[in-house]
Amino acid sequence: MERQLTMTGIGGQGIQLAARIITLAATAEGREVQMFGSYGGMMRGGETDATIVVGDGPVASPPTIPATWSAIVMHHDYWEQTHRRLRPGSVVLLNTTVFEAEVDWSPYVLVEVPATELAGQAGTVMAASMVMIGAYAAATGLVRVASLVDAVAEALPEYRQQHIALNHRALQAGADAVPVAVASAWAGEGERVPG
Repeated sequence: MERQLTMTGIGGQGIQLAARIITLAATAEGREVQMFGSYGGMMRGGETDATIVVGDGPVASPPTIPATWSAIVMHHDYWEQTHRRLRPGSVVLLNTTVFEAEVDWSPYVLVEVPATELAGQAGTVMAASMVMIGAYAAATGLVRVASLVDAVAEALPEYRQQHIALNHRALQAGADAVPVAVASAWAGEGERVPG
């Protein structure tokens, strides 16, 4: 079985780092993983997205997918390509602190997370992507929060190792923000989280 995750945001929100942490966590749990990240020419404020495919055996789908089982949406800018990949029942984690577009969310399983606000409470708004992947792990069970925590030190560059504890706090804040699991990553069953 395979599950897909598409992450989208703007440069500077940590999408690529968050995708790497999920990939490392899933690999550590014994799953097969492919990841593809892309970003525009600007370091901050430009388009950035990542696609991850996780399987319980060899991954058949390339990480350039036409439809996705789940999405993490950090910002309304540049998110239309991800929106087109959503299918009915896709699990969507939405950063409600900054997302401003009007969207009919009724076809999807929506999990609203004030990620930027929670990241600020954890120590810095720059950890919003960590909040979101902590919430994603709690909501979907695709990876365990503990596996994300373990992957942080490996994913952070040498010059950012002093931020390990901050990222751990942000991951836990995200996990704590999700009241109940909305979908089992492997069974695809679940319930809508109250918004």
